[in-house]
Amino acid sequence: MTCFGMMDQRSFRSLLLAVGIVGFLPSTLLAQQTADFADPQIKAALQEISAGQIQSDIEKLVSFQTRSTISAQDADSIKAGHGIGAAREWIKNEFERYSRDCGGCLEVKTDTFTQPASERVPAPTELTNVYAVLKGTNAEDAKRIVLVTGHYDSRNSGPLDGKGVAPGANDDGSGTAVSLECARVLSKLHFPGTIIFLTVAGEEQGLYGSKHFAELAKAQGWQIEAVLNNDIVGGDQSPGQDAKVVRVFSESIPDNASEQQLRAIRALGGENDSPSRGLARYITQTARIYGAEVAPLVEFRRDRYLRGGDHISFNEAGFAAVRFTEFQENYNHQHQNLRTENGIEYGDLPKFVNFDYVANVARLNAATLASLASAPEPPQNVRLETKGLTNDSTLIWDAPADGRASGYEVLWRATAAPDWEHSQSVSKALKATIPVSKDNVIFAVQAVDEAGHRSLPIVPVPER
Repeated sequence: MTCFGMMDQRSFRSLLLAVGIVGFLPSTLLAQQTADFADPQIKAALQEISAGQIQSDIEKLVSFQTRSTISAQDADSIKAGHGIGAAREWIKNEFERYSRDCGGCLEVKTDTFTQPASERVPAPTELTNVYAVLKGTNAEDAKRIVLVTGHYDSRNSGPLDGKGVAPGANDDGSGTAVSLECARVLSKLHFPGTIIFLTVAGEEQGLYGSKHFAELAKAQGWQIEAVLNNDIVGGDQSPGQDAKVVRVFSESIPDNASEQQLRAIRALGGENDSPSRGLARYITQTARIYGAEVAPLVEFRRDRYLRGGDHISFNEAGFAAVRFTEFQENYNHQHQNLRTENGIEYGDLPKFVNFDYVANVARLNAATLASLASAPEPPQNVRLETKGLTNDSTLIWDAPADGRASGYEVLWRATAAPDWEHSQSVSKALKATIPVSKDNVIFAVQAVDEAGHRSLPIVPVPER
């Protein structure tokens, strides 16, 4: 008999994975579905992502000494290259440089607001989110938005220390570098849908930047289909790290679910099929298609214990959002003043970051963004017939408004299975009968265009 107390973390996780208690790695059961398609344009773009460029970006962010939300942002500090204001201006300049390189294809914008005083903001403080928009080429699909984000602020041991050194190489220079590198590479391409490359401030003080941006998007009616939040994706080079795995966290019950929706979720066993969980599964599908060098380990929880991230702001606003984080974190290298005590070096420094790992995480993000921005709109009004007792299952849906779907795929899995296990292709018909009992599986339908791009899968609602 195995004694849990004698097992190391990786062995314990392997046991839990084997019995299905925690997150899952991508299944190979749908390999025949995905192996036949990988967009050559997207494949080529992924090869352009550079570990060297990512290293340069992270080292530049660290050079500002601190990016604390409450650090200096006056003109003199910006000119001296010190504080969050200087970091903000550099990020904006980088987006603008990418836009010049692609003939003005990016709209570079800022979202500036005053954050009132709070527990970690001692006085009203101006916060600025910096982002670039790659507008979709198709009038209908351009309304659909996919978004990648990282927070560019940093902190040390004291959340109210706006002057001390806070390198923030991993947390979250790595996530900021992912947004920047995705923008640099994907801005060279054209997609039907819109991509936003976002960097936010105020995360370490209370998710303030992302909260403001998510509420802005909701108030303006933006159709955000997916949010990829990268926070601590540096692959800290410590014992126990697995450079072949990145965790992907996703919420279960949607944060904004109504009481009627909650009753339906309880009745139908839909606790594991929130839009965010659907996005996480899409990421595993994308990893299979493009042969990702880092495997997404899907974690069935919103975030880690005692921690939070910017994806939560988007969840609370009603958007599908997930968090990417390295397999094993080293807490000596997070939220720490630079020092050495008892032979242990503390601080979030570039020398602890695995830049090749960050590049692989960026490739997975870029592949997901490009796949979603290339895909047709998901099928609409997906229903599962429950009019009578039968061991077959009939699904019905409406065609997406963009008119780009050339066919559909019905996916299903056992109710206890973490990932999609089976699929059946359907032509342009808007109905399919599957010889499987609806009582034993979870279904979804996704749209497919002529080139093979797949939309997010949509789980049906029962129709009597």
